[in-house]
This record gives sequence, structure tokens and C-alpha cells, in this order.
Amino acid sequence: MLTDHEKELIAKIWDKMIPVASDIGAECLLRMMTTFPGTKTYFAHLDIRPRSTHLRSHGKKIVLAIAECSKDISSMMVTLAPLQTLHAYKLRIDPCNFKLLCHCILVTLAAHMGDEFDPVAHAAMDKYLSAFAAVLAEKYR
Repeated sequence: MLTDHEKELIAKIWDKMIPVASDIGAECLLRMMTTFPGTKTYFAHLDIRPRSTHLRSHGKKIVLAIAECSKDISSMMVTLAPLQTLHAYKLRIDPCNFKLLCHCILVTLAAHMGDEFDPVAHAAMDKYLSAFAAVLAEKYR
């Protein structure tokens, strides 16, 4: 699915996002909830105002999970297994929301990375995030 060059590029991008995981993650979540208001229902128990502690904390968890998977993409199923179970059985998140979040992640990365997020990086990241969303949704089948 991804070339070795694309895998290296993805890992490099996520490695750069780790120090700003709270900011990037919170922005992605806020962007998703603003653009797709129906997704707010899953976060009714959290303070979802911009820069809130809850939003930053959950956003950081998301970015760190994505970054961890980027280190060894071939092990994504194993790495995400606990999150698959959590989101499918405990939280009961509609799997369509994973795709919505991934789209918002792409937009946020483009906004923050500027020219560094060129068409090659964009295409590689889109493939990676599509796989990430598909793996998270696997338990729903």
C-alpha cells in the first residue's frame, strides 16, 4: 500500500508532530466538531472549548497513537487492537467518524506544515490515515 519512501516520510512527519501533539490533536478535534457537529455527541462529557484541557488531552492521545503506528506501519493491526476494542465495544463510536477525523487531520497538517506538506506528502498521509481509519473500524465487521 505504501512505498518505503512514503513510510519514511510519514514517520518523519509524525515524529515532528510529537512535541506539539496537544496543539495539533486539539485543533483536529475542534475542526472535526465544528465541521461535523454530529461528532460532538461522543464528547458530551468533555469541555470541548478551544484550548480546553480535555480537548488538548484527548487530542494528544490521538496524535501519539497515530505517531506510534507510523513507526511500524506493518504492525498497525497489533498496535491498534486495544483502541479497536475500546472504540467499538465500550465507546460505540460510529466508524464513519474515523474518516471524518482523518480528513480533519489532513487539513490541520496542511495548515501547519505549509510547503513541506507537498502533494507527495499529502498523498502518502492520505493513504496512511485511510488505513488507520480502516483498521480502527475493523472490529465493527
